[in-house]
Amino acid sequence: MSSSFRVPPVPLSDDQIDLFALSQAIWRQKLRIGMVAVGFGLIAAAYAYTATPEYHVSSVLRPAAINELDALNRSDIYKLPPGAALKKVGASLESYDTRLGFFRENRKLFEEFERPGRTLEQSFEEFNADSIKLSLPDPKKADSLSAYIKLSMNYPKGVDGVAILNGLVDYAIKTERQQIANDMEVIVANRLSEIKGKLDAARARYENDKEAKIASLTEADTVRRAQLQDELKALRTQLKTRRTNRVAQLDEAIGIARSLGIKKPATPSSLGEADRGGASSVMRTEINNQQIPLYFMGVDALMAEKTALMRRKSDDFTEARIAQIVKELQLLEVNRKIEVLNAREKEDLFLRDVEPLRAEEARLRNLNLDISRIKLVTVDRLALEPLAPVKPRKLLLVALGLLLGALVGVAFAGFQYFISLKKVAVEKIASLTRGAAAENTADRLEHRL
Repeated sequence: MSSSFRVPPVPLSDDQIDLFALSQAIWRQKLRIGMVAVGFGLIAAAYAYTATPEYHVSSVLRPAAINELDALNRSDIYKLPPGAALKKVGASLESYDTRLGFFRENRKLFEEFERPGRTLEQSFEEFNADSIKLSLPDPKKADSLSAYIKLSMNYPKGVDGVAILNGLVDYAIKTERQQIANDMEVIVANRLSEIKGKLDAARARYENDKEAKIASLTEADTVRRAQLQDELKALRTQLKTRRTNRVAQLDEAIGIARSLGIKKPATPSSLGEADRGGASSVMRTEINNQQIPLYFMGVDALMAEKTALMRRKSDDFTEARIAQIVKELQLLEVNRKIEVLNAREKEDLFLRDVEPLRAEEARLRNLNLDISRIKLVTVDRLALEPLAPVKPRKLLLVALGLLLGALVGVAFAGFQYFISLKKVAVEKIASLTRGAAAENTADRLEHRL
């Protein structure tokens, strides 16, 4: 005999949830749900009214007008368009060094961020991490009419955020102005040094040219002097030789005149007439196209000329060229061009192609540009004292607390509803199990009997 115990299947519920029953169960717990919502709302309200308020301020910078940077750009030293000036200030505002420098110079504004045991840099990191944000227009969007830089800051109560933000903007602008002034000072100094180098090169070139010209003039004078002296020496030698030859000619003519008995100057015709013994009162004119021999001058004239030639100490007066050479040699003793070149005092006046350099040097030295008055950017909106804190938003927190509390209460009520359903199902299964066990026992007894 065998027996088996089988529990009949009990339909607990359908696969679908009975929403009506669930809503009724939740509604029956409305008081508890309300209490939970009020509790959460009170917690949110307590946080909202006890948390430290946080405020928000912002400042907007836009490019400066063109005329504000005209003096700087017209200097031909530093080119800075308005857009570039805005980016320059924006980079300075975002710079760690600029913010740290402002932090160090304004310690009183940041007392709330300082903590015992922290270094200055650590305190600054707490401020710099999340306090100030810099935003630019989205280049992909075309709704922005012009470039701008927006600087925003969140700060807790007790901190003068308006002074910090406006002060940081002013500090960044002053820093960039000082940087521009330093850059211009270096650029001007470099250009002046370059001009000085070019002027020094021009002076050196002038000195070389002057020395070369003096050397050329001196050399030309030396060569000319040597040539004149050589010519003078040659002329004197020539004149001496000519005098010696003349003396020899005179000696020969004197000998002939003595042999002919010509004591006084005579002519060939007069010599013939003397031999014929003609009348002495007759005057004759002789036309002859041939040179009369020297001995016809007669012994007396020839001896007189010879004596004069022998007594002569210099033949210079007989040649006009010698006097001219002496004159030229005397003029060559002093070269007035060399004297003038050596006597120059303001030699810079004689430098060539340096007028533009001098004009540029004068312009750079007289450049009077007040960088402190240059407006790099336009502060379109200053940071103003906020009317209300941005955090915590009390009404929103309370509303969210109530909503969260209501959701928690509803969830708890639903959870209880499902727990109760489970208990009912378990009890039904237990009762059915007990009834089935009793029927099985009765069946076994009947079978035995």
